[in-house]
Amino acid sequence: MKKKSARSHWLLPVLGGVLCAGLTALAVWDALAHHGGRLVYPMDSYAFQASDIPMLLALVLDVLFVLYLVLLLIRRGMAQKRQVQESGRTRRLSPKFGFLGFLGFLGFAGFWGYGALGDLSGFAFFAFFGFFGFFFEGKMSNTLMDERFRENAVKAELKAYRAGFVIIFLLLILMGQAGRFQAELVAPVLVIGIALAVALTMFLSEYLLYCYDHDDAMELEEE
Repeated sequence: MKKKSARSHWLLPVLGGVLCAGLTALAVWDALAHHGGRLVYPMDSYAFQASDIPMLLALVLDVLFVLYLVLLLIRRGMAQKRQVQESGRTRRLSPKFGFLGFLGFLGFAGFWGYGALGDLSGFAFFAFFGFFGFFFEGKMSNTLMDERFRENAVKAELKAYRAGFVIIFLLLILMGQAGRFQAELVAPVLVIGIALAVALTMFLSEYLLYCYDHDDAMELEEE
């Protein structure tokens, strides 16, 4: 019963994502094939035309779907937080979610987007490397959060935040010397550096906690 309810819980988002992707692909194809790529390629100015309706509707649908996913994740996160507080155990999570970290490689597409369109948003995907931390969080799924575990969690977070802060601080110092480099490199380097710093902080907080908890468990077994 639990497996069926979990599948039905994620069925609507998956179907919605497939539908949005399909409709967006059709709208892009229509714009490229019949309307000279309007709203696909960059435009200096915009004036509404009836032929833009498919692309605009697809864009609105995509935005609404993203907002729906955000609300769904927030709701899911709040429910898990309540469950953690009530049970005193870490949330149930499969280590397979760590594979989401491979989405970080999409950040390399930002080099194409910046070179062709001047768009920096693609570099933000480098932050997804932090999702590799789900692999270690999944290994500690449903772990009793006793006093020792909580102390290790605080220690791991402090070290992870310190590492991220140091990287961002050094990055700002480096970019402060922008006069020695080409000015157009400052923005992409900052975005890439901050995204990687966020990813490192996310990953380290889970990795260090796993190491601390694993080491303590080994010490207890030896005693």
